[in-house]
Amino acid sequence: MIIDLNRAAELLKDNDNILILVHGNPDGDTLGCGFALKAALTEIGKNAAVRCSDKIPPKYSYLGELDEDFDEDFVVAVDVADPKLLGKELETAYAGKIQLCIDHHSSNLKYADYTLLDSNAAAACEIILEIIKTLGVQINSKMANCIYTGLCTDTGCFKYSNVTPRTMRMAADMIEAGAENAKINTVMFDTKTRTYAKLEKLALDSMKLYLDGRCAVITITQDMYSESGSNETEVDAIAALPRQIEGVLVGVTMREKEDGDFKVSMRSHEPVDVSEICASMGGGGHRCAGGCKVAGPADKAAQTVLMNVEKYLDRQ
Repeated sequence: MIIDLNRAAELLKDNDNILILVHGNPDGDTLGCGFALKAALTEIGKNAAVRCSDKIPPKYSYLGELDEDFDEDFVVAVDVADPKLLGKELETAYAGKIQLCIDHHSSNLKYADYTLLDSNAAAACEIILEIIKTLGVQINSKMANCIYTGLCTDTGCFKYSNVTPRTMRMAADMIEAGAENAKINTVMFDTKTRTYAKLEKLALDSMKLYLDGRCAVITITQDMYSESGSNETEVDAIAALPRQIEGVLVGVTMREKEDGDFKVSMRSHEPVDVSEICASMGGGGHRCAGGCKVAGPADKAAQTVLMNVEKYLDRQ
């Protein structure tokens, strides 16, 4: 059932022992949502916890810590369009048991008992901020850091086309509430670990152009992780690189999983809708940022992706 902000706030007020689930391979938006909501619920006397199938990447450690042991009575998923995105552990434990989903993906499967969905929100943290206000909670600096992190990471430091006037106003409000915006921006966008720098070089060396230069593909293999000393917790920023090449309409980053299949991230400029391309391969996302999974090995995965990209571009 699709609900509004007031109904979502009522559900949170009427329940306790609230478990908040974030998606696997967590980013700044899902973690910002989870920890901001936990902090707000704590303010109104609720017992709340955040869980994830994967460890929190070190650069997000300031947002909070995951909870391992928790006896929940009410389960909320934030920034999770599909239960599969929770990761195997949490999907197995909670698929079919999620009472409330708060999300901004138009591809949301409406899998929860109640869904609060705003596909116009640049980040799910925009919706979480509205919920916190509806709950009557005063934003403190911790919540502000969480919300600001979600806003800046899901908008590429406010440069993507999903940014709206509301996004910018909310960011300003979070700074006024104590968000350490300069520090967060530096950590998210201007700091690279040495292992990531090595991985980025290998990734760029792998880049190939296809479809008359309209599509650029980067392939990241398990061997690259071993050679660089990096891992999946550092790889998200690479997804933006192939789109930066002049003339490229669709930027593709393929990341090899341990089982040999590939996680695909796509980025585009308007008017290309990569969520439609990804949906044709069982995925989804937003117009300019989508994802899916395809079977390996690398040559087969690339062939699958390029076939679907070409079909889409030829229809435009």
